[in-house]
Amino acid sequence: MGRIFEKRKHSIFKTAAQNSKLYSKYSKQLYMAAKNGVPDPAANPVLRNFVERAKRENVPSHVIDKAIQKAAGTGGEDFQPARYEGFGPGGALVIVDCLTDNNTRTISEIRNCFTKTGSKLAASGSVVMSFDHLAILSFKGDNEEKTLEAMFAADVAVEDVESKDGTITVFAPPAEFYKAKTALLEAFPGLELDVQEIIFLPQASKVLDGEDLASFEKFLALLNDCDDVQEIYHNVSLP
Repeated sequence: MGRIFEKRKHSIFKTAAQNSKLYSKYSKQLYMAAKNGVPDPAANPVLRNFVERAKRENVPSHVIDKAIQKAAGTGGEDFQPARYEGFGPGGALVIVDCLTDNNTRTISEIRNCFTKTGSKLAASGSVVMSFDHLAILSFKGDNEEKTLEAMFAADVAVEDVESKDGTITVFAPPAEFYKAKTALLEAFPGLELDVQEIIFLPQASKVLDGEDLASFEKFLALLNDCDDVQEIYHNVSLP
């Protein structure tokens, strides 16, 4: 499981390739987290996590503050999550997570990305079943035993703990994300997490080459250009 993550972690973050896309992405996520809870990171763990992620990716403080302040006011946009599943070039499995204030616009843009590359949208649930939905927390270290003890002491239903090349990776159910993170920070004071995400990992990877690979890379580029797209998950091992 950990090895699959290592192979794919660069593509996981490929959605945020350009600054404008990055800022738009986090502005929406911060806004939604603050709007659905309280606009205070200290009292809202979901918001706090997005603030930490945004800072790690060098999103300016004024972008972060503006999104939170906007959520603290009245009115504003009404973003809703939308997930699309489908089959990309070469039979690749693809999950596209969006935040949208206009479902008609978003589905039209996503469908266009699929159509232009000979891909096909699928029914909800038909692709996601081939992925594991997991919380992943990774940090530099080698004390696997202490990590496991921290998870058990906090009653975290951990899926797996892997120690490899000086890095510990914890895999847990999505609902256990904040409990697992808190347990790690308490067990290892001053700990800096290199990865703290809730993502979809493919149960099996797929290798594409030739025209299929070129079409798949074009497909990803088209999706990344859509403002409403937040995350793209797939089962392709990119070179």
